[in-house]
Amino acid sequence: MPWRSVFWVVLLALAVLSLWRLSDILLPFVAGATIAYLLNPLAHRLVALRVPRGVTAIGLILLASLVLVVGIALLAPMIQSQVGQLLASLPQTSEGLARRVQDLLGWVETLDREYNLNLFEGRSAKDFVAQNLPGVISEQAARLVRVVAQVLTGSLALVNLLSLVFITPVVTFYLLRDWDDLVARLDSWLPRQSVVTIRTQVREIDRTLAGYIRGQATLCCVLATYYAIGLGLVGLEFGLLIGVATGVLSFIPYVGALIGLVSSVGLAFLQFDTWLPIALVAAVFFTGQIMEGYVLQPVLVGDRVGLHPVWVIFALLAGGSLFGFLGLLLAIPVAAVAGVLIRFAIDRYLQSPLFDPRIGPP
Repeated sequence: MPWRSVFWVVLLALAVLSLWRLSDILLPFVAGATIAYLLNPLAHRLVALRVPRGVTAIGLILLASLVLVVGIALLAPMIQSQVGQLLASLPQTSEGLARRVQDLLGWVETLDREYNLNLFEGRSAKDFVAQNLPGVISEQAARLVRVVAQVLTGSLALVNLLSLVFITPVVTFYLLRDWDDLVARLDSWLPRQSVVTIRTQVREIDRTLAGYIRGQATLCCVLATYYAIGLGLVGLEFGLLIGVATGVLSFIPYVGALIGLVSSVGLAFLQFDTWLPIALVAAVFFTGQIMEGYVLQPVLVGDRVGLHPVWVIFALLAGGSLFGFLGLLLAIPVAAVAGVLIRFAIDRYLQSPLFDPRIGPP
């Protein structure tokens, strides 16, 4: 391997290692870069109208902040109402859970007697659970309290929250103001013999990422509206809250729908006494997945990413394992960039002397 190739491989490995070590503080910088990337086309149009780039950057950031504040102001009362209902219904939910547990224990106890499984060591299911459940609940509750306290009081969590609120707008402003200068500087560093090829691939990456982000953002809005309305029509309590959360989390493939399905069916299991409403709640999500997979994804996102579902799942697991929540957010965009580069490498290989279809068995 030439020394130049060794240098680039080592440099790439060091970059990945550095990102992994700094993953806890990267969120505001990634968020700022993403916002600047999304606002840059609009900034170009305003600059073309002779608006100074710095004024454009400040104006767009203020406009984006205003949209965010208005959105929060519109959703906050509804979400606050839903959370209040959730807290007020905890006693009733506990009673519903107790009834469900009793029904389940009766069913399991019947199986235990019929098949002589001896699951409860000769005691009734109720006595067995009464003796063992308090200890399990106490242990898990103590663990949950420790985790929540660590999350809420941990210095790193506070730093992350403050940096997300205060550093992200600053990063967005500087990147948006200096975007053209940064791009020109990077372009001047490209090797002249490969500059056309690199520019072509960068444009392809830009087209892929822009199409994916715009399509996924629209998809999230449509799904949030659908799930909120669907769960509300079924009569599920907190349907608005779960629907909006599911739609927002749908930016991460599979994760949003899975979390929404589990939480909705779990609440329906506690709220309703018959199976029909529970089945309707599940049907809302299955219908949403069919609509997303066969209608919304092809229309809004299309084949811009060009990744097989297996590779999407692998990218999500790998990103989450290496970088946590930030890795989940970036897994598909990074995989999309890798896909563009891999397709380019395959095309170059097919055009190289290494691949000659005229040579080989007929």
